[in-house]
Amino acid sequence: MFIRKEAPGDADAIRSLTEAAFAPVPYSNGSEGRIIDQLRTDGDLAISLVMDDDGTVVGHIAFSPIKIEGGEDKWYCLGPISVAPGKQRQGIGKALIGEGLRRLRALGANGCTLVGDPAYYGRLGFRSDGRLRYKSLNPSLIQRMVFQGVPPKGNLTHADAFEHALEDS
Repeated sequence: MFIRKEAPGDADAIRSLTEAAFAPVPYSNGSEGRIIDQLRTDGDLAISLVMDDDGTVVGHIAFSPIKIEGGEDKWYCLGPISVAPGKQRQGIGKALIGEGLRRLRALGANGCTLVGDPAYYGRLGFRSDGRLRYKSLNPSLIQRMVFQGVPPKGNLTHADAFEHALEDS
């Protein structure tokens, strides 16, 4: 298995993988595959990596630009991230996150945000201090990793693909 950039022929495999990975998740509204497709269409898919297992996509991670109230720039959002149901808990997600964050740093990003489980993402270096907000979500779920500069504060505005997915659900 190895990590590579998304190739032009990977879109259908990424969507199928994402739908399968999120199908059993109780908080999913089933929009994750559509979000990735729309990020790609809108040109907001800043980094899209896959874990390739002998030609089969078994993992995927997306990063897109995010706006933070107060004018913070060069920040990105991690997600969605998906691992094939039969391949979960084998380190694929952690490897994709690590490589994606490395590539964000190489782009000169100031940091990365995500919405997710603090117990899991905290082990990877993400932190929540309650200073970032997204809609009505519990602020403890909104986390960030600062690469350079100071920790941001304020409301987040994700790429349109995320906003439209919430409207359509």
